[in-house]
Amino acid sequence: MKYRTLGRTGLKVSVVGVGTWQLGGEWGRSFTQAEVDAILDRAAEAGINLIDTAECYGDHLAERLIGDYLSRRGRDRWVVATKFGHRFNGFMDRTDGFKAEEVRAQLIASLRALRTDRIDLYQFHSGPDEAFLDDGLRTFLEDARRAGMVRNTGVSIRGAGSEVQTREAFGRGYGVLQVVYNRIDARAEAAVFPTARRHNLGILARVPLASGLISGQHGIGAAFGPDDFRSTLGRDEIKRRIRAADKLVEEELPVGISRARWALAWCLRDPVVTAVIPGVKSPEQVAENASAADLLSEKTP
Repeated sequence: MKYRTLGRTGLKVSVVGVGTWQLGGEWGRSFTQAEVDAILDRAAEAGINLIDTAECYGDHLAERLIGDYLSRRGRDRWVVATKFGHRFNGFMDRTDGFKAEEVRAQLIASLRALRTDRIDLYQFHSGPDEAFLDDGLRTFLEDARRAGMVRNTGVSIRGAGSEVQTREAFGRGYGVLQVVYNRIDARAEAAVFPTARRHNLGILARVPLASGLISGQHGIGAAFGPDDFRSTLGRDEIKRRIRAADKLVEEELPVGISRARWALAWCLRDPVVTAVIPGVKSPEQVAENASAADLLSEKTP
C-alpha cells in the first residue's frame, strides 16, 4: 500500500480507502456483521486505513456495522470519515438537516454508532450553498473540534458540483474536498483541483469506478433491481456510461491489468488526489482495489 497526507489535516491515509454506502442497503443487498468483518479484515491486511461512511447510509446502519467491527478489532489504526446533513427515511429518501442543533444530534448519534469518542474527518454532506454558508453551523463545527469530538472537517460536494463550496471551503475551516471523480467524469480537474492545490486541501475521489460501471462486470444491457440505487439513473444513462467506459478501456487499458485497478490508478495519477474510496461488496474486491496502489510510481513514505 502507498500513503499520502490528506491535505492540511496532517492525516496519513492509504491511497485506496473503503467506501461504505453499500452497507446501508441501497446497492441491491444487505450485509451481515460477519461479511463486514471479512471486508474490513481484508482491507487491514492490505494496508488500507481509511473508511468513509455517512449518517444516512441507512439510519446510521453503515456506521453501526463499522462501529461493531472497530469495537472488537481496534479503533486506533483507522482513519474514520463520516458525514452530516441528512436523515434517512427510506430507500433514496432523505430529509435535510444542516442546522447546528440538527447536526449536533447527528454527531452524537454517529459517535455512538461508530463506538468512538472522535471522528477523524467530519464532512458536510452534499448540501445546498445556503446551508454551507450558515454561520451557526460553522460555529458548531468549531466548537466540536475544540471539544475533540471532531478532528478535521471536510466538504462532500454534490455530484453536480458547487463553485461556492469549492471556493469558500478553506476560509471556513474545511480541510478536505470529496468529489465525484473517475475516468468518465473528470470535471473536478477543472472545477476543484486548482483550488485544492492553492490551499493544500485533501481530495477524496468518490465513485472512482463510476458506480461499478467501469469495472466490466455489467454489460451494455445491464439492469438493476428496485433496491439498487443505480436503477434510478435510467437505462439510457447506464448505457451511456458503459459505452464511454468500454471505449476508454479499448484505447487505454494496459495488457494484463484489470479494469478496476486501471481505473483507480488513473484517478491517483495526480497526487492532488489523496485517495480513492470505492465501495466494495466482498473481500476479493477489496484486495483487487488495494492492488491498484502497485501501479503508482511513487514510493511509500
